[in-house]
Amino acid sequence: MATAVNRAFWSDPDLSKFNPLSRIIAFDQFSKGFRGYTALVGNYEHTLDNVLPGFRDMSQPMLSNGTHWDTGSHGGHDGTYSLKIASRPRPRSVNMALKRFTFRKACPIQIETYFALKPEATDLTLSASDAGAFGLVLDLQDNERRIMPHIRYLNALNGERIEKWQFKRTLEPAKDVGGDQSLGETRSHHHFGADGWEDIPGGSQQLCYNEVPTKYNWHYFKMGFDLRTMSFTSLQCNDRIFDVSSLEPMRMPAWPNLNCLFNVCWTVEADSHKRSFLYLDSVLVSGDWEDA
Repeated sequence: MATAVNRAFWSDPDLSKFNPLSRIIAFDQFSKGFRGYTALVGNYEHTLDNVLPGFRDMSQPMLSNGTHWDTGSHGGHDGTYSLKIASRPRPRSVNMALKRFTFRKACPIQIETYFALKPEATDLTLSASDAGAFGLVLDLQDNERRIMPHIRYLNALNGERIEKWQFKRTLEPAKDVGGDQSLGETRSHHHFGADGWEDIPGGSQQLCYNEVPTKYNWHYFKMGFDLRTMSFTSLQCNDRIFDVSSLEPMRMPAWPNLNCLFNVCWTVEADSHKRSFLYLDSVLVSGDWEDA
């Protein structure tokens, strides 16, 4: 049964398709613009040559009205535009878009979206195994630790449909990117790649994929996390709710200068020599706290 707090949103046609916690932190409708989402530039000091190789594929997201050669403009779930994140046209190329927050109180948080995952429609074939994966990564830090919950849906691997939800807890080593003049405050690690993923127990799910590669199907996604315990609280896609009790985030000691960090990062990954596209119609970030 919905809580009284959530029932208050039902009269709002934009919010009623979500199920937010009591406090809305951000409601990003991309028909109104980028809403703070941007590209991830790998860390560097003194020269861009210090950017780690894994970040060099990453580029700026765009606003898209979903134009295709056969259907015209598809539009978004609820408006004209969605946020489009595109990989490079090579297997396992990863791109991402993120919004940088800081949190005002450690509390339960929740991220919801309506998304579509599509390959670039360059052939008159279904192309169902060309889109590799999409995912959500949070980048969090309190006074003692940096925590990175990783979730992805692996659609295809080496041309084979996999259709499983996965998580990653294996720590990627950090590298100093400041050179000899650095004070050790600027480091980097590329943790979005294809290695280190583990299957979520019971995480197989076949998503709706329509009959030609230009058709969109919008899906609902929700992930919950508790900033107090730094643990997963929920994971849902469409009608499936997954058990997150055994999931672990990536953990490491706190880094310099990142107190109260709260980044929301969406990723897309290719599985072929076609680009893969992740479209986000809107993203709702909510939390549950009371002011002192």
